[in-house]
Amino acid sequence: MKIQNIDNVEKFFEVIDQCKGVVELVSPEGDRINLKSKLSQYVSLATMFSNGYVRELDIVAHEKEDVERLIKYMYQGQ
Repeated sequence: MKIQNIDNVEKFFEVIDQCKGVVELVSPEGDRINLKSKLSQYVSLATMFSNGYVRELDIVAHEKEDVERLIKYMYQGQ
């Protein structure tokens, strides 16, 4: 799934932390990074979120309820 227009990085990672299963960031090269890992979150913050805004991310969530949670975040910011 594509997550677009992330302007509140802290809220985005709060939503990720609430997910029950694995949530992965897929790089343009096809690499998968586990966003539930705090180390991966810090690395992501340092690179992709350095300007405080992300236009688009490709995310894979493995649990149905996590997909629903991410969709709710994307459309409602919650």
